[in-house]
Amino acid sequence: MTDAPEREDVRPDPRTPAPRTPVHADPDRARPHGLRAVLAAAPSGPSGWVALGALPTALALWLLALPKARLSRMGDLGLLQALPPLWYAAPVLLTVGFVAALRAPVVRHRWAGAYVLALILVIHATPSLLYPTLRYAWAWKHVAIIDTMLRHGGAVPGAGKLDVYNQWPGFFEFHALVLRATGLDSVLGYASWYPVITNVLLLGPLLLLYRSFTTDRRLVWGGIWLYYATAWVGQDYFSPQALAYLLHLTVIALVVHRLAARRRLARAEAEAEAGAAGPARAAGPARAAGPARAAGPASPAGPAGARALGTVLDASSRAGWRAAPFALLLVLIAAIVTSHQLTPVMLAASLLLLALGRRNRRIVLPVLAAVVGLTVLWDATVARPFVSANLTGLISALGSPDHNAVAGLARLGQAPFGQILASWADRGLTAAVLLLALAGALRHRWVRRVGLLPLLAAPILVLLANAYDGEMLFRAYLFALPAAAFLAAALLWGHRAATRADDALPPGTPPRPATGPGGPLRTGVCAVLLLGLLTGTLFGYYSKEAMNYFTPQEVAAVRYVAETPAGSRIISLTANEPGGELNYDTHDRLVLGDAAGEDLRHLAADPGDALRGALAAPNAAGGPTYLILTRAQVLDCELTGLLPASAVQGLAAAAAAEPTLRRVYANQDAVVYRYTDSDAGGGAAAPAGGSTP
Repeated sequence: MTDAPEREDVRPDPRTPAPRTPVHADPDRARPHGLRAVLAAAPSGPSGWVALGALPTALALWLLALPKARLSRMGDLGLLQALPPLWYAAPVLLTVGFVAALRAPVVRHRWAGAYVLALILVIHATPSLLYPTLRYAWAWKHVAIIDTMLRHGGAVPGAGKLDVYNQWPGFFEFHALVLRATGLDSVLGYASWYPVITNVLLLGPLLLLYRSFTTDRRLVWGGIWLYYATAWVGQDYFSPQALAYLLHLTVIALVVHRLAARRRLARAEAEAEAGAAGPARAAGPARAAGPARAAGPASPAGPAGARALGTVLDASSRAGWRAAPFALLLVLIAAIVTSHQLTPVMLAASLLLLALGRRNRRIVLPVLAAVVGLTVLWDATVARPFVSANLTGLISALGSPDHNAVAGLARLGQAPFGQILASWADRGLTAAVLLLALAGALRHRWVRRVGLLPLLAAPILVLLANAYDGEMLFRAYLFALPAAAFLAAALLWGHRAATRADDALPPGTPPRPATGPGGPLRTGVCAVLLLGLLTGTLFGYYSKEAMNYFTPQEVAAVRYVAETPAGSRIISLTANEPGGELNYDTHDRLVLGDAAGEDLRHLAADPGDALRGALAAPNAAGGPTYLILTRAQVLDCELTGLLPASAVQGLAAAAAAEPTLRRVYANQDAVVYRYTDSDAGGGAAAPAGGSTP
């Protein structure tokens, strides 16, 4: 059952002749053009003037603030320390203007959508505009995989630990196809803008999903704003997860939209039958005495067109999927299954809970069967090596739900205060959003009948089943966020008295609007709450930017190492590098910080001895050995608490003093050493270029 539409969307009874002019004019179909059209579509009243002025002012302040940012100021709070105070005025103004826009008696799609797009730009385009290079080491890693797959024309032989990407190549093959079609040399040309692109594309499935629950624009756009204002996890970078999440949400939106359409058609059919049965009962014995008794079952009242429409509604309300929409779903599901390991599991869990409703099964079960079938088929064939190697761990994780649930809460005892503060802000934001969602579900009965609770609960079930390398807690929040954001919007802007009790309304009664503008007090509380949630998101999204940002000097040093002779072994302190996986098919890689247990404690206690041991280990490929240390590696250890500062400094000093290491490249943010005892195994010359001693 869906929520009630606003009065502007209420149509007259279809059995009455249509008037020459619309009863309720659509505000989005304004006749004026240009500036007059913009002003005509703007909200009216004092709130309208606030909404009209806040949006351009916020964008202007944002653009003026960007040149004043100083990336050198980034510390344990990341980009938050580098941005000038003028920048923070932009999200504040956007929030105030958006709340003012929702106060209007009629919410316009244009203005609400413009505010949401502006929020996406301010949050996600800021790093893209400020950074001269691609942010985030994992994004660089995916760029390297695509480049290597392009060279090999597909799967990469000798990929080692990165062979897992040969088993889930969908994302990489798609972008390789884009490069071939466009003639671009590398995805670096657009990978920096991937967070903006992904979040803009998410608007489509979010709109489809929320409009399946309600036609109330205040709830639809309020939920969308809350989604973007609380999506702090940061899984929108250039990655298979970002693509699979977009497709996952699209599949869920299509299924829920189909369920909503079926409910509406079934309700219309029931009302038509009730309307036809009423006159029949009123006729009583008169019909029994007349010739109508021989006419057989009663048909719907009205002209031939109405009877034909009733036949279509009857057929559609009982039908499942048509061929074309279901084929589209199969394509989307296949793209998810071939691109990412976790997302098909999340999708199957959501569909499984949706299928618990008996009336949903005709729609949901075919899609669930497709997800499970394609996933099992892929895992049993292409991805069988990975599944076989990790099957024992996957099964054992099922018996440790308590460990899985808290595995994402990293111990930050060695981390700086700023990171501890940001971590608690993340957790507080996550708890606040979930509590608001639960409160919305308790306050409004109708939201419990439209499929929101299964979408909210399904990621939690997956969370209890596996820790996913400590990331499952935050992944579960990300997948639950679309449902949680809408439930929170229902709490903030919904009216308890306006829930959909359709069965209690007489036939033909116009539905009441689900929301209203609210008074000044309620508006102020909403604005303060939204600002608090957005603050938590900024902490979560920007606090680690000191290590996610790479200088051009670091990129040059990693490129130097990537061009070393085939068979070389590359040693680094951590994997936080801009493209450390370049040429991973011809180079061996050793990351000291990836050690566990006693080996990691040994690295922290005696970094010099640990370094000498790593250098002395034979290189099976027979090539030379290189050591690279960069600014971002040091910050990785500092911000995550991986190693104490004394260990990092000791490692750098040991490398500089080690007689078997010769510095072959250096700049202000990176240094590269070559292990001289390995020359006998690979005498090829190191690449030229860079600053050398």
